[in-house]
Amino acid sequence: MTSQQELREAIENTTRQFLGAYKDAGEQNNPAIINRDVTDSCKREFKPAGVLQSFGSPPEDGLSNADYEAAMCHLEHTCIPADKMMVIDSTSSTGRFAPTHYDAVPLEKVGIIDQSSSIIASTLDALNSAFQEVNLSIHSHPELAYQEVFAHGKLTDFLEHHGFQVKRHAWGLDTAFEATFGCGGRQVVFCAEYDALPGIGHGCGHNLIATSSLAAFLSAARALQMTKLPGRLRIIGTPAEEGGGGKIKLLEAGAFDPPQDIAAALMSHPTISGTSSDGLVYDGIAGTRSIAAYKTKVIFKGRASHAGAEPWNGFNALDAAVAAYVNVSMLRQQIRPDERVHGVFEDGGTVPNIIPQYTRMNWCIRSPTLAGCQNLVKRVHACFEAGAAAANCKVEYETAPLYSDLRVNNTLSKTYVEEMAKLGLKIKPEENIPASTDMGNVSHHVPGFHGGFAIPTTPNVSIHHPDFTTCAGKEGAYKAAMSCARGLAMTAIRVLADEELSQCVRNDFERAS
Repeated sequence: MTSQQELREAIENTTRQFLGAYKDAGEQNNPAIINRDVTDSCKREFKPAGVLQSFGSPPEDGLSNADYEAAMCHLEHTCIPADKMMVIDSTSSTGRFAPTHYDAVPLEKVGIIDQSSSIIASTLDALNSAFQEVNLSIHSHPELAYQEVFAHGKLTDFLEHHGFQVKRHAWGLDTAFEATFGCGGRQVVFCAEYDALPGIGHGCGHNLIATSSLAAFLSAARALQMTKLPGRLRIIGTPAEEGGGGKIKLLEAGAFDPPQDIAAALMSHPTISGTSSDGLVYDGIAGTRSIAAYKTKVIFKGRASHAGAEPWNGFNALDAAVAAYVNVSMLRQQIRPDERVHGVFEDGGTVPNIIPQYTRMNWCIRSPTLAGCQNLVKRVHACFEAGAAAANCKVEYETAPLYSDLRVNNTLSKTYVEEMAKLGLKIKPEENIPASTDMGNVSHHVPGFHGGFAIPTTPNVSIHHPDFTTCAGKEGAYKAAMSCARGLAMTAIRVLADEELSQCVRNDFERAS
């Protein structure tokens, strides 16, 4: 078994050999290519196990994953570009690098972007069938919020198979996970959703979200590896978007901390195909402005009594619920046109000859902004309290986390539009969406991007419809998700590579705050 120290020494010797060869040939002005060649040479020599196995030969007898990752990190960050040459920085410690070298001699931005685009495209092509299998597997195994055991296992197994170290059951949530790649620089996070809807499965297409984020992370990591671009990529498996507020719990647990260390958090959601609100047809949306939402179960408790013999001894919990519903219906006349209040009866009693002592309703309250939603919640709660008082009942609430409005980051949206245009796809820069997502809470904490990619759908179908479930499992939907993955990956690379663009992203975020 080769030791880590032996590999480091071999790396330095190999680097010097390549430097001499490139200098003699007059081709010493591309640090990324030299670093790539050094890495490939060392891989062939030592047949390492571990890092991104899918991009090379199957591992044979060699270093452990941990040793190899440490040695490769040493290679990536001790061969520092200086005056367009490669030099060994013997003062760097294993797995670390000297940031001042990178600050003093910036990488060739245009070259890195072009190289990354090619690497990302070839990686997605090479792993196309593997990503498709993941997508269809999750689609055919729909799981509700916080019950995504199959999807959690599928995605983490996939990442581990391709050499990533994965933290399963991350941040105190059984079906959350995360994996990280890279060293130093800025950090970009990909968010993967994979929960389904009661009764209709993946009627919101979260299988496609999981696939696009997975593919974007893995292909961008490959580009990071080959170009030696300093920076970190992270994928977070975020369960329970459908009402469970998984990202909110992750935020509370510190998954997106420290916020100043995260340059961007990225994801995209499938949408229906067809004509947009401006009368044009697009392949997707960049800046989706979703609205804030508050969801709660409202429980009325009264007193049971025989409805025929002595109804006067009962307190009718169904009357309380009906009165509350009527109150809200009257309130709707006085709320803003862009606000919504909708509810259903979940439990209205069991038999008609007993005064119901227990009823339960399920409500959702939406407004364009977090502050507006909080104000509307107070007004709607007054309707519930009045209904309870009229029937001499008590009212209780089982409240889900409040979803914030989604803040659009114009720089991230513009970057994504540009990258998708290179693929021949027309993306609408911005669109108001009368729906809600816990990604909104993330966008209040760090710079966020929540795009949309159009999938082929049948006429008059909408998200959360059984027909959308069928559409989300089709070949055309998968192809749209993979195009989106390419756009997300390139957006991440540009944020990592371009200091000016990254600062614009941060400025947009701070202005919105």
